Amino acid sequence: DGGTAYSGAVITRFYDPLLEKVTAWAPTPAETIARMNRALREFRIRGVATNLTFLEAIINHPSFADNSYTTKFIDTTPELFQQVKRQDRATKLINYLADVSVNGHPETRGRPQPKADAAAPVVPYLNGNVPGGSKQKLDVLGPEKFAAWMRDQRQVLVTDTTMRDGHQSLLATRVRTHDIAGIAGTYARALPQLLSLECWGGATFDVAMRFLTEDPWERLSLVREAAPNLLLQMLLRGANGVGYTNYPDNVVQHFVKQAASGGIDLFRVFDCLNWVDNMRVAMDAVGAEGKLIEAAICYTGDILDPARAKYDLKYYVGLAKELQAAGAHIIAVKDMAGLLKPAAARVLFK
Repeated sequence: DGGTAYSGAVITRFYDPLLEKVTAWAPTPAETIARMNRALREFRIRGVATNLTFLEAIINHPSFADNSYTTKFIDTTPELFQQVKRQDRATKLINYLADVSVNGHPETRGRPQPKADAAAPVVPYLNGNVPGGSKQKLDVLGPEKFAAWMRDQRQVLVTDTTMRDGHQSLLATRVRTHDIAGIAGTYARALPQLLSLECWGGATFDVAMRFLTEDPWERLSLVREAAPNLLLQMLLRGANGVGYTNYPDNVVQHFVKQAASGGIDLFRVFDCLNWVDNMRVAMDAVGAEGKLIEAAICYTGDILDPARAKYDLKYYVGLAKELQAAGAHIIAVKDMAGLLKPAAARVLFK
């Protein structure tokens, strides 16, 4: 434990006793051994030889665990020295990345570099006034008459879910507010005939705060400002709001009030178990704000298979009528698992 050390001292490779200590403590010997074993396995000392694998072999040996070893333990246990050398994959990866960063990849080294702006995406830019759209129609008609207008339409009314479900399912909800707000204005000018733009709720609220360190309310405000002519839509998990637990009624009601004032026009409310009572508080809160209530039914099973009678056509029709009686302006079928076949969809919607 002794030696000469001072600022600027050089330790040659002939100087061996470089000592590093690790101590483990636990209520029982078995727990202590387990903790020490983990500490040794996670220990990383690079650049010099170590005895880490030797120490691992000692503490994991049965004689050490049951306290039956003697002072001749190391002399009489040759397998302690027959350990597999660590691969040190992390250092190899770091060295590889450093080499490629400085010297380039051998397969691409020397090739002409692409222009700096060759891959820069060009967002379609449409200048001019934003034409009127579904938002203005809702403001004039109100939710009841707007729903009646929807039922009278012969053409398909389209909701774009890219800003919510699209990147939630494909990119783990990691698309940033900067990118979403940047394209919203083009939506408003190029696609004024859209029914709605689903841009909020679901996992986007949670992920914006926890992983992107963004303010989801700011995202809503920016999209609302950029697309003033389109209905903005969100996914609301009934009594769960945009979280992962049941919230008190007043919390759900206040959240809906804030979301409505922040720019949400259409609330797609669902419950994963299709329990209407779990959706009523949210639906009533949306109705109280004068916004559109889209009650979603979660689809499962196969209505065309008579052997699967639990979730048959009668079940879904009855559920739709119950949601209509609860105040829904629009009934949606939410096919999260991709189980709804085209033929079954035709029967269900007709």
